[in-house]
Amino acid sequence: MWLTIIREFFSDLGKQKLRSSLTLIAIAWGTLSVVLLLAFGRGLGTALMEGMLGAGNQVIMIYGGQTSIAYEGHPEGRYIRFTEEDVRMIERAVPGIAYSSPQYGRGGVRLQTDLTTTTTYMEGVNPDFEIMRTMYPAAGGRFINQRDVDEMRRVLFLGDEIAERLFGEEDPVGKEVKLDNMPFTVIGVMVPKMQTSMNYGPDANRAVIPYSTFRNIYSHRNVGSILVRPSDAALQQDIISGVRSLMASKYRFHPDDEQAMPMWDFIEMEEMNQKIATGLEIFLFTVGFFTLMIAGVGVANIMFVIVKERTREIGIKLAVGARKIHIIVQFMLESLFISILGGFIGLAISTGIVQGVLAMNMTEGPGEFLGKPEISVLAVTVTITVLVLIGFIAGIFPALKASRVDPVESLRYE
Repeated sequence: MWLTIIREFFSDLGKQKLRSSLTLIAIAWGTLSVVLLLAFGRGLGTALMEGMLGAGNQVIMIYGGQTSIAYEGHPEGRYIRFTEEDVRMIERAVPGIAYSSPQYGRGGVRLQTDLTTTTTYMEGVNPDFEIMRTMYPAAGGRFINQRDVDEMRRVLFLGDEIAERLFGEEDPVGKEVKLDNMPFTVIGVMVPKMQTSMNYGPDANRAVIPYSTFRNIYSHRNVGSILVRPSDAALQQDIISGVRSLMASKYRFHPDDEQAMPMWDFIEMEEMNQKIATGLEIFLFTVGFFTLMIAGVGVANIMFVIVKERTREIGIKLAVGARKIHIIVQFMLESLFISILGGFIGLAISTGIVQGVLAMNMTEGPGEFLGKPEISVLAVTVTITVLVLIGFIAGIFPALKASRVDPVESLRYE
């Protein structure tokens, strides 16, 4: 039975070459659209998340601001500034913090080697900054460690782009750089990373030194910001509330005065990015789904034509004892064959396109923000399910029409 159905299926396609070809192309194009839209949508979503993590991995940045509410005899407009002691106080008093760091910052810092001179934004931080800001060292180097902080060492960690500007293709590790005319030793260079959110430029163009060294050189009393990272993202709100309450009590500002202590919550931004990425995938799938449904009209059309051309044959089968269910199953299977064959062609082409894009390895320029397209198991499963649904819907009505053919009347049909 199955071989007979398959033979008749390909025989029908051969008789309707143009219409069959156009239908297969439509199904293949619809499948191609769904798979590519989902693949590139997922790649874009992953790139957005990677870019966000490049600026801070589940980090909460705490800044000193200006009060906007009069509180306990203090007028509004009062400036709030934090110190290194506040970082230690937060670590002791607020549970659930895994990493924390003071963050000093200074723009226009002059870096000089024998080859060139440039200026950059520099930060003074502690070892936890490496994990919180995903500033990982390339092979052969390292980030700032606790001994660097304790001994106020003049060591320097460079972003990959500024390292290239200063040293070209030469390995900078162990080399000397003059920082505002003071000698520093390069201890590491950052592994290149994608970064879509930033203050004072990307990390690739930054220099980082121990916060104790920064304070000793520039005599800063107040930190620019405080970074904390929860041990669990679920503790985000508890930590924000705890830090705000603690600092409000110390500096005498209203706990609800967000202007007194602004925060940049990367955890919330990550969740928002995830929702955007999911919404984008749903939208792109919807577009591709309707493209496939339009192609399904073509499948239904060709099945009606096949039923019409085989009316006499159907009547003979019914006359010699074929059951109506056999006729329905035959045409339903033929409709499914068309849908799945076209889908297989589209899936094969889309896989080739995705592999070609991945082979191009676009890591710079606009191509970087496309991310790496990914054909997920879910995308393939959903596409196949939709194809089967289309085949069923497109075949059911022609199949029912075929099963209702009057054997006597069909014998008069030419």
